[in-house]
Amino acid sequence: MAAQVLVAFATKYGATAEIAERIGQAIRDAGLTVDVIPVHRVKDPESYGAVIVGSAVYIGQWRREASGFLKSNEKVLAKIPVWLFSSGPTGQGDPVTLLQGWRFPKALQPIADRIKPKDIAVFHGELDINKPGFIEKWMVNNVRAVYGDFRDWGAITAWAADAARAIKREIRI
Repeated sequence: MAAQVLVAFATKYGATAEIAERIGQAIRDAGLTVDVIPVHRVKDPESYGAVIVGSAVYIGQWRREASGFLKSNEKVLAKIPVWLFSSGPTGQGDPVTLLQGWRFPKALQPIADRIKPKDIAVFHGELDINKPGFIEKWMVNNVRAVYGDFRDWGAITAWAADAARAIKREIRI
């Protein structure tokens, strides 16, 4: 099995890309080789020994390109170790609690069940008041989201370090 790790992500305004980069750095710090790439630019996930896929979450849904990536690569991802993460809730407290127990998009759960990810994480996100347009601001107000950067870099790095240790066991490094 290849020692190369893929961190693939979907982002709208860049906050999830920054999370993916931090995950990639933790994987590198563990001595593994990693590519951090937007999902729409991934050519061949089968060439990787492990894959981490993440997406920004909007109204309980992953970004379309991330959902498409899981759907179109399901058979490949079912054969290799996979970790999934979502970025989205803002505000103080546990992200899953803020999302009322939500951990992963319901529409994608059957695919995740077939892929059998090693873990599914939900991280706090960032919501910059200057980036969304009028309709998005209206939606944000309807779901009572809080503007600001609530990403917990310590939690993200710790999760990625745990994933790196597991990847080393899976690919016997």
